[in-house]
Amino acid sequence: MVPEEGAGATSQERVRASEFMVAAANPHAVKAGYEILREGGSAVDAMIAVQLVLNLVEPQSSGIGGGAFVVYYDSDTGQLSSWDGRETAPQAVTADLFLDKKGKPLSFYDAVVGGRSVATPGTLKLMHNLHERYGKLDWEMLFQPAIRLAQDGFRVSQRLAALIAKDENRLRRYPVTATYFFPGGEALKEGDLLTNVIFANTLSLIAEKGIEPFYTGEIGRDIVAAVRSVIDNPGVLSREDLANYQVWEREPVCIDYRGDAVCGMGPPSSGGLTVGQILGMLEPFNLTELGAENPESWRLIGDASRLAFADRGHYLADADFVTLPEGLLDNDYLRQRSELLNTKRALTNVKPGTPPGKINLQRAKDESIELPSTTHLSIVDAEGNVVSMTSTIENAFGSRLMVRGFLLNNEMTDFSFLPSKDGKPVANRIEPGKRPRSSMAPTVVMRDDKPYLVVGSPGGSRIIGYVAKTLIAHLDWQMPIDEAIQLPHLINRFGPYDLEAGTAAEKLATSLKAMGYQVNLRDLNSGLHGIVITEKGLEGAADTRREGAVMGD
Repeated sequence: MVPEEGAGATSQERVRASEFMVAAANPHAVKAGYEILREGGSAVDAMIAVQLVLNLVEPQSSGIGGGAFVVYYDSDTGQLSSWDGRETAPQAVTADLFLDKKGKPLSFYDAVVGGRSVATPGTLKLMHNLHERYGKLDWEMLFQPAIRLAQDGFRVSQRLAALIAKDENRLRRYPVTATYFFPGGEALKEGDLLTNVIFANTLSLIAEKGIEPFYTGEIGRDIVAAVRSVIDNPGVLSREDLANYQVWEREPVCIDYRGDAVCGMGPPSSGGLTVGQILGMLEPFNLTELGAENPESWRLIGDASRLAFADRGHYLADADFVTLPEGLLDNDYLRQRSELLNTKRALTNVKPGTPPGKINLQRAKDESIELPSTTHLSIVDAEGNVVSMTSTIENAFGSRLMVRGFLLNNEMTDFSFLPSKDGKPVANRIEPGKRPRSSMAPTVVMRDDKPYLVVGSPGGSRIIGYVAKTLIAHLDWQMPIDEAIQLPHLINRFGPYDLEAGTAAEKLATSLKAMGYQVNLRDLNSGLHGIVITEKGLEGAADTRREGAVMGD
């Protein structure tokens, strides 16, 4: 699958601050979060302001029509927690939702575009619940930056304009969406002033009345009507699905790596466990000595990733519906898997392992498609509270259905289209109320029981590789956070090695081929945003592959 369009390389430098910092995917959103932090707001307050502005200026990637995960550090208690605002499958779904009349999987975009792919959104309730617990400023105040910008307008970025042009046929399918992105029939272009008064009104209503209009009131009514009334591809989302939606606090998934605790989001995300497995398998190897330019480093990283992805495809799904092995991060198990890397060539036979704990090997391999249209933000406030949030509407522009100024997700297509194969069930199959497996990997690295590094990225299932690479670059190769983020990507999930085109990664192609890998050169448009917390202050960086920014005081 083609990665989401990049912005072309933007110029970024490491940003330093002493009190607070925000790193996110768009300068407008970063400015909104910065202003909230300057007003004395908490990391959660800033997160809400940032996410709402991202919904406006980066509508293809995330918003209140989608879902999110948060890893949060509370400086008062010294506790790390993780929060699941992932979308849920409507209660009326059936296992054959994405099968045609012959029982064959639909083509991806036949499934995506329209109401069929829309799951119950969770981002807004996640923000509300976290604000009730960790917010300092008034809820209504946090909406003002996005409301003002929606009313006054913002200039369309190169990246947004390129994505609109690339997706023109699908964006034109439904009148409300077409009218917004093609005013007067012409596609929005870079530099055009874009307002969204309808979205401003939606936000004003939620700011004043809370989340009830969305989950039990008039906004929810309009969401359901839009989903179910699509003539060519209707969905089954109901008002009961919205009213019954729950955000869950879950245990963070942590693994010890080089003396630090690398912590992330557990199921229904595969991000924390798969990143953890990659690092756990690499622990016995001296990557520091090997270095970043050594093909041997990338053989180890690539095949550790392949082994982790084999486990991911076989075992990982929503743990409320599927029993997961308890020992996926067990030290002895990972050491055993690591021993498979003691070779000089690419592994020829990569299979799921047999981790300790309750296990069901009678499962079919998952073949769900995850496309890279997501966003990540990292925030540290003046009191030392930390937010690592990754949010999404799945494919670029989601279902292409627009309601009250925002796009609805197509998160249902993160489930496996096939519920079973050769008589064996797929762990990530569709079930009512289930949350589709994700690769989002919001991460907090703890050092001496305190947060040290906050990082994450968009990128579909490549998120896992982007985050793992950045952690290795910083923790093993001692790169400053900006250099770690900018280090060229080399990603291996299923066998072929993807090398970031136009970068120094291309120099490794010959060596990797000689080791037995198939090598592909391609654009790999991560959107990594990271903050390092040191005794001297904060250091932050935004990925130059997109249009992110960092601000702090």
